[in-house]
Amino acid sequence: MNNSKSSQARILVVDDEQSMREFLDIMLQSEGYAVQCAESGTEALERFQRESFDLVITDIRMKPVDGLAVLRHCKSTSPGTIVIIISAYANAETAVSAMKEGAYDYLPKPFKVDEMCTVIRNAIESREDVGMAPREQDGPLYFGCIIGESPAMHKVYELIGRVAATSSNVLITGESGTGKELVAKAIHRQSARCSRPFVAVNCGGVPETLIESELFGFKKGAFTGATANKKGLVEAAQGGTLFLDEIGELSLSLQVKLLRLLQEKTIKMIGGTEDIPVDARIITATNRDLEQMVIESTFREDLYYRLNVLPIRLPPLRERRGDISLLAEHFLAKFRKEFGKDIRKISSYAMDLLNNYDFPGNVRELENIVERGVALESSSIVLPESLTLAAYKRKAQNGSHADPLPSLPMQTTNLDQFLADLEIKMLQNALQMAHGVKLKAADLLGITFRSFRYRLLKYGLASEDE
Repeated sequence: MNNSKSSQARILVVDDEQSMREFLDIMLQSEGYAVQCAESGTEALERFQRESFDLVITDIRMKPVDGLAVLRHCKSTSPGTIVIIISAYANAETAVSAMKEGAYDYLPKPFKVDEMCTVIRNAIESREDVGMAPREQDGPLYFGCIIGESPAMHKVYELIGRVAATSSNVLITGESGTGKELVAKAIHRQSARCSRPFVAVNCGGVPETLIESELFGFKKGAFTGATANKKGLVEAAQGGTLFLDEIGELSLSLQVKLLRLLQEKTIKMIGGTEDIPVDARIITATNRDLEQMVIESTFREDLYYRLNVLPIRLPPLRERRGDISLLAEHFLAKFRKEFGKDIRKISSYAMDLLNNYDFPGNVRELENIVERGVALESSSIVLPESLTLAAYKRKAQNGSHADPLPSLPMQTTNLDQFLADLEIKMLQNALQMAHGVKLKAADLLGITFRSFRYRLLKYGLASEDE
């Protein structure tokens, strides 16, 4: 997928007022979108049979097919398409009806151009964030916001498609930073529940004393400070998907309550007595070894088997090295725009450095590295000096793979020769640690590639041809 808006979003404008159609057409094309117009709801329904759109802007008062009918048809045939309602006859009741039917937003006419552009931009970004599958012409590179064309990622895409068609529980495993929540969102958006809420809960990010009330809600008076009834996040996911990240962080007492939810499809609010039925698909994720936790009796075995009906393992970035360049270019485009910098390329030397790095923090670490690189770079190209690869720095600082510094001999010493020998030793050690990759070795020593190359030539450790 290209980075231009026109390739990212195809918009259909539906309005029986010619001046409004022409205004939106000109405005949206100037923003870089691919725009088509329909002069009636009937024409819009005909277009849906032949084409697909990322976003639809429709007036609500049209005859014989009004905007709500367009909205309903769009959501039933293409749930991932975003629909924005506009109307000169705005009222609260109509707005509520449109939102219940699945409209992204409702804007009264006349609207401000900046306001409409912001709504559309946010809508497109939210669509990408929830992991929509690509159109055929986009090819295998993107699966919504998940990026990769390696064989390992194609297996993940295939699993997402299969899993989304079922209602069974899913357990996503993988190291931190591999994109587990993106996969959960992609499953939700591919499923029959896509028009209902996707509720994400980080089980490790909420204090143990609060997680129960956050999940299950509470009744007024259940504890000090409970001044009113409050629904929990489980109930908020009614009809949709509940994503529980870092599930291995749940206490054993909460594991029991989650098991009851999975078995009975009901919950009890804190301080409540009645069972509340819940219809939500459960997707969980963890970077921990739950099987080992079961052996250690820190995770319930019966809960583990309930959660692990459909397992998906996300490969670490070091197992999909072919995707590093794609991801790096994606993040470059993102931060170039965010920082307002005219940086169009990552240098080949810098890209080599990235491709030979193990990324213990996975995709999240790569994103952070590129962000820092763009932020620090003063030229029009990201150079190796702007990249900070933490693991290499730690190894260099710890000296875990380097020989100890030579001690000063007792006899009279030629300082220049001693320092030269020391520098040669450090150059050799850095090359050994970097498996012969000079860019990586230079980074380990905290010097530029040019400076590293000069020193190799100076001591006869490399030739001009090299």
